[in-house]
Amino acid sequence: MTTQRLYKPRISVLWWLSRRSYTLFVLRELSSLFVGWAVVYLLLLIRAVAGGPVAYQRFLHWSASPWAIVLNVVTAAFLLYHTVTFINLTPQAMVVQVRGRRVPPRLLLGPLYLAWLVVSAVLVWLVVG
Repeated sequence: MTTQRLYKPRISVLWWLSRRSYTLFVLRELSSLFVGWAVVYLLLLIRAVAGGPVAYQRFLHWSASPWAIVLNVVTAAFLLYHTVTFINLTPQAMVVQVRGRRVPPRLLLGPLYLAWLVVSAVLVWLVVG
């Protein structure tokens, strides 16, 4: 009796770097980890503020460490990428029709980007003053 061997090609761990579309997809999925970190960081900030001035100063000191700064800068870049890709998927996820005709994707994306810009400006104004 002969044993047949199945052909199993070896696939590199970095297979997703072979095409730009694969790379962008994997980076989009990876961005979810950084979204999670942003939520955890915000919860830690809220806990520190609720803990009083000493806890808040301890949090600020911890946040000023080089690794925390680098992590938060990388997180900000991934959050930006995540947001842009999320908004850009809207025309595929939401088909809007007016009088039986599909609304062009640009007309859906424009107000979303404008709303994002306005909300961001208001938040910057509230934080910076």
